[in-house]
Amino acid sequence: MSSGLYSMNKRDFDITFDPKKVKPYGDTMNDGKVQLSFTLPIKADETAVEAAKLYAMKMGIEEPSVVHMADLGVGYSFFVVYGSCIHTIDVTDIKVAKVESSVMSMTEVDEYIKNNIGRKIVIVGASTGTDAHTVGIDAIMNMKGYAGHYGLERYEMIEAHNLGSQVPNEEFIKKAVELNADALLVSQTVTQKNVHIQNMTNLIELLEAEGLRDKLLVVCGGPRISHELAIELGYDAGFGAGSYAEDVASYVVQEMVNRK
Repeated sequence: MSSGLYSMNKRDFDITFDPKKVKPYGDTMNDGKVQLSFTLPIKADETAVEAAKLYAMKMGIEEPSVVHMADLGVGYSFFVVYGSCIHTIDVTDIKVAKVESSVMSMTEVDEYIKNNIGRKIVIVGASTGTDAHTVGIDAIMNMKGYAGHYGLERYEMIEAHNLGSQVPNEEFIKKAVELNADALLVSQTVTQKNVHIQNMTNLIELLEAEGLRDKLLVVCGGPRISHELAIELGYDAGFGAGSYAEDVASYVVQEMVNRK
């Protein structure tokens, strides 16, 4: 967040705005108003309402109000709670790990490959392990793409292979070798009990065991994937929600040239 934005906030909203002590904004600056929802394993009654309030207070919510309670069945209750959060954050101290590349359009990516690599590049993608979801990998790989952002199959200078879902890591690697891949794209949607971390870690371990890790760019993506997590697990880059084919393609081709 730039100093210019801080100035705009001070000038246009409230002179009490302090980037070192940011609180949620509801009606007025620094009122800390938040709305949260959660489920408690207790039946829906007056005791449950009081329990929800007490739990919200333990999370730093002042004067919590239960604005909605729903019975989810025997022994479970869902709540929507409204109140004021007492905690603040210093946004000037936030450092976010992010992919370092300039995003290019599909046409620009194709031209970049022609001018700097001189051949089609091969990208192999899949939802690996037990993950049966294909929406994410299809949005990046398939020709029609998503929300007006064409997938890698439409790129003139990219040979894209979408292996689909539930692809074992061993099979994924075997196909990558067979196709002489330049980059692997791993999509992970299922994250219960951190199964995505186990699966992603296993892929890197297998690539290292086969002596292939340094020969491939390995990129991951999904709703709970961040660049920071990707790097921590041994990947080259990670793309979260809101990423499109051009984000991935731009990174891959620029990184390939950087590593020449």
